Parts: sequence; C-alpha cells; structure tokens
Amino acid sequence: MRKKLTEDEKFMRQAIAQAKKAEALDEVPIGCVIVRDGKVIARGYNRRNTDHNTLSHAELNAIRKASKAVGDWRLEGCTIYITLEPCQMCAGAIIQARLDRAVIGTMNPKAGCAGSVMNLFEVEGFNHHPALTKDVCHEECAGLLTDFFKKLRQQKKDAAGTISAAD
Repeated sequence: MRKKLTEDEKFMRQAIAQAKKAEALDEVPIGCVIVRDGKVIARGYNRRNTDHNTLSHAELNAIRKASKAVGDWRLEGCTIYITLEPCQMCAGAIIQARLDRAVIGTMNPKAGCAGSVMNLFEVEGFNHHPALTKDVCHEECAGLLTDFFKKLRQQKKDAAGTISAAD
C-alpha cells in the first residue's frame, strides 16, 4: 500500500525533478519550485556552470520566473520548495521577495543560511521572516547530492589515473 504524499512532499518531488535537470547538465543537482494557491508558478534549477554565472542558483532562477508570472517582485502568498538549504545569497533573496514560507529537502552544513551556518530567516533586524520547514523528502534530496559528488570524485580519480598512465 502506497503512502499518500503530503502537499509538501508532492511539491518537493517536483523540486527534485528540477534538480535532476541540473544533474543532466553536470551541474550540482539543486532544484526548486515556487507555489501559490496550490499551483506551481515557477521552477528553477542550478545552472551556474552552464550559464557561467555565479547568480544562476535554482532559487534565483525560480524567483525571477515567479516575479514575472505574478507581475510583482513581492511573492507574498508563495512558498518555495528547495532541495538544498539556501546559501546566504538565496536566503537573502527569499527574504527580499517576501516569500511566506521555505520548505527545504536537506540541510547544508557547509554553506546553509536557514539554520546550518546561520539562519538569516530569524535575523531580528529584517522586516520579513519566512516560515521554515526542514527535511521534506530528506533521503532523496541528500542522496542526489551524495551520489553526484561521489560520481564527480570518481571521475577526477579516473582522470588522474589516465594522466599518470600516459606519463
């Protein structure tokens, strides 16, 4: 018998699908969707290497599309679903865009700014504080990243072996 997905799980699975698009481009598999009134209004995935652009994070790509879809930079009434805890730039963009809520698949102990390294969502001086839900579809989100970096390390090891063998 299959477990019925919660609404958060349903939308996180769509963010995971976006992360897989990034992975297909040999990008770090991070994806997100932005939801308003129970409907996805924007999707994004990591494209930093593809676009040669530091700013081409999944969240920023989706926020740009969502703003265009609603005709406003304010994304009040929206929830962002992200496979990986946002960095300081993306957490700041979530705050600036006035997103009501952020749902995170897995935390990022090295660069996460929604509770790991710091929590920008709780800084008292800011005028907006998105609600936060963590660890939705955690195993799948974490597994995507673990598998990606394992494969990358193996490719580097194989390439180093090829260079040594050629010497």
